Amino acid sequence: MTEERKRNLKRSWLKFGSNPLSVLGLVSVLLVVFLAVFSPWVAPHPESWAKWVDFKNALLAPSWDHPFGTDVFGRDILSRVFFGFRYDLLMAVSILVLVVPLGTVIGLIAGYYRGSLLDTVIMRITDIFLAIPSIVLALAICAMLEPTLFNSMMAVSVLWWPWYTRLAYGIASSLKNEYFVQAAELTGASTPHILFREILPNCISPIFTKMTLDVGWVILIGSTLSFVGLGAQEPIPALGTMVAAGTKYMPDYWWMTIFPAIAIAFTILGFNLLGDGLRDLLAVEEI
Repeated sequence: MTEERKRNLKRSWLKFGSNPLSVLGLVSVLLVVFLAVFSPWVAPHPESWAKWVDFKNALLAPSWDHPFGTDVFGRDILSRVFFGFRYDLLMAVSILVLVVPLGTVIGLIAGYYRGSLLDTVIMRITDIFLAIPSIVLALAICAMLEPTLFNSMMAVSVLWWPWYTRLAYGIASSLKNEYFVQAAELTGASTPHILFREILPNCISPIFTKMTLDVGWVILIGSTLSFVGLGAQEPIPALGTMVAAGTKYMPDYWWMTIFPAIAIAFTILGFNLLGDGLRDLLAVEEI
């Protein structure tokens, strides 16, 4: 790594660290990721994540031994929240890994051929998907499929790619007439070279920022699907499923709902704060 590169990284970190909310978001995200990855070892009662029954300790209020209390089956809610982070992050990462490349490539192609029939077809299909509220489309798709974690991931993937298509389309269409793109065309560069070597690098920063912000939204929609019974099913400790199970026992056993709901809010807030910090940082660097 060159000295100039080191100085730029240090300057970027200092700029990022000057925003307390961004740092708070980073710490929150790192904490959630740590708990998700190492949940079998950091959970106080790791056996509670699966088909575990301990009626002797059922419906215990929060205590030192069970900080988040226990559920109707005697399972430790804190341990299940740790494992819930794993499933929710797995869903978010899997969906984004699938839809980001797909949506970006489609958007690059449509933007580069802006004004053509191909552009019209791609963007009208994209507009149709964007016109339908995300949660409504996800509910409709999941209602036609067996309620599983995988099917809920596929449902959210179907509705998420158009956002990256629209983002990549806007950048590609604005760059297609820039001098560096025209120079590549004059030298006989192929279309894939222009799309992926000339235009795509200019999309990385906004796409990465949007990915960070979208993690929270994907987790929220996934939790909503689980809450209404169309996502992950028991005994999988998805946070939305835990919230839904606890509502049957409100308000007497409030901890079964409140703590998983707080975990969802904490995760979403952390990724949103981190995404806002990255957006401001990358905007300053581009200027």
